[in-house]
This record gives sequence, structure tokens and C-alpha cells, in this order.
Amino acid sequence: MQFVLASASPARLTVLRQAGVDPVVRVSGVDEDAITASLPGASHQDLVTALAEAKAEAVVDGVAAEFPDSVIVACDSMLSLNGDILGKPGTPERARQRWADMGGNSGDLLTGHAVIRISGGQISGSVAGWESTVVRFDKPTEEELEAYIATGEPLSVAGAFTIDGRGGWFVESIDGNASSVIGISLPLTRRLLAEVGVRINDIW
Repeated sequence: MQFVLASASPARLTVLRQAGVDPVVRVSGVDEDAITASLPGASHQDLVTALAEAKAEAVVDGVAAEFPDSVIVACDSMLSLNGDILGKPGTPERARQRWADMGGNSGDLLTGHAVIRISGGQISGSVAGWESTVVRFDKPTEEELEAYIATGEPLSVAGAFTIDGRGGWFVESIDGNASSVIGISLPLTRRLLAEVGVRINDIW
């Protein structure tokens, strides 16, 4: 059985490899902004789950043809802070503003997960879920923040921070699963895989 990660995230790939799984990567390329705009009334939890489902569904046809016995896992992460849902900032200006709100504050890092099982080239099961982890942020100095933004790291990650990179210097603590903050919750993924008949030891 082939494990397929429908994500371009190197952090998610690293988490899986460190946990004994070496997936094939197939990037979905879905328009996250368009999906978000189409769900104006969705809760933050439902939004990240819908985005994960869209990513998994976008690669199904190609994966089914290439790997008729496989399982697809897709994820999407966002930071829920002060009633707002924050994805990738994209620009230094937005990252700077995000950290003005985040520094000394706490938020919920939400990660949606979607799993699709393919058997004999056909979808035989699908399931989705989400996980929330509280992240408490320290307050970087202005000099530290400018240096962090200049690395480019916070521009392309949910909430403008990483816990496993330079951003980890500014994370005071978390309540919840660390791998979910990185981008994929191993415990939740294991439970979702079991729901479609895949044991984790089958893909080690």
C-alpha cells in the first residue's frame, strides 16, 4: 500500500519520515483563498477541514491511476487568534502585523486532516477531522522580529510562525499535540487511518 501526502509542506514530510513513513508527495495546488471565500459562514474548525478535504480530493484521480492500492492524507493549518483565522501571511507587512497581535498572546493552531483510501483504483473510504493546540507566544523584540521576517520563514507558514524552526524561539509553550502544530497530528492521522481500514504498522 502506498502512502501519499497531498501537501508541499517539507515540515509535514519530515514529521512523517521521522515517524517511520516515507510517503510519495503529490501536491494538490488547490486555490485555498477561493475555497475560504466560498465558505464565509464556516467555523474555523470546519474551514481547515474543508481545505484538507479539497486537497485530498484534488489528487484522487491521479493517485488512483498511479497507485491503485493507496491512502491519501492531506492537511491544512491555520491560527485562530482573537476571533480571526490566520493562514499564511505572504508578505513581510502582514507577518509584521500578525506578530503585533500574536506577541505575548495565545491562539489555537487548528489543523484539518483528510484521509482517502483507494482500493483497486477506486475510493473505498474517506474520513476527515481536525485538531486544536493552544500556542502561547512570547514577544520578540523589534530587532528579533525584523531579523525573523527577513529570513522569509514566517511568510509561507500558517500563523506566521513555526515551532520547529526559527519561530520556535518565540513560542513560550503549547497545550496539545506538537506534531499538529508542525502541520500533521500523528495521533489523529493514526485514528483516521484506522477508520478507513489502514493500520499504522501496515505503512511503516
